[in-house]
Amino acid sequence: MRTLIVTAFVSVDGVMEAPGGEAGHRSSGWTMNTVPMDEAAYEIKAREQEEAGALLLGRRSYEAFAPVWPSMTEEFAGYNAMPRYVLSTTLTTEDERWPATILRSVDDVAELRDGEGGPISVHGSATLGRSLSEAGLVDRYHLLVFPVLLGAGKRLFSDADQELTRLALVEHEVYSNGVQKQVFDVVR
Repeated sequence: MRTLIVTAFVSVDGVMEAPGGEAGHRSSGWTMNTVPMDEAAYEIKAREQEEAGALLLGRRSYEAFAPVWPSMTEEFAGYNAMPRYVLSTTLTTEDERWPATILRSVDDVAELRDGEGGPISVHGSATLGRSLSEAGLVDRYHLLVFPVLLGAGKRLFSDADQELTRLALVEHEVYSNGVQKQVFDVVR
């Protein structure tokens, strides 16, 4: 079985929407605009790319990444080379610039996770991350928590009434800019 990892930039209040400058959120670009840059905080991002065996995205994230990531040959060489999957009930065709296999349900993700291969990395994709968590499919969280409160926006964690989920902190670090790396395994 593969490890399914949800990786995200989040505010202290759990918002993960528009960290890189995506249009529509009032604090768009908050990861770049709220704290000084500290390269050490992004070490986990390079490691994720090296260790991942596949990339899984929700439709909106896929549509945002597909026009951009293929041209980022140095930054995302690993993600550009590995198998990509997008979970969508509405997408009819993959983007030819950045092909991906379209999955139609959380059950399809469960089948992918139960197969052979390296970890499956879920980037962005707030709605997908919540659905996977509610289905009990998330094995690990890689979080970079920024010392800001955004108040509104898509949140990483569901507010659905579900059973308690225990997490084990397996790695953490605080960087000079106040960003915290928190890596949690889901305890089963």
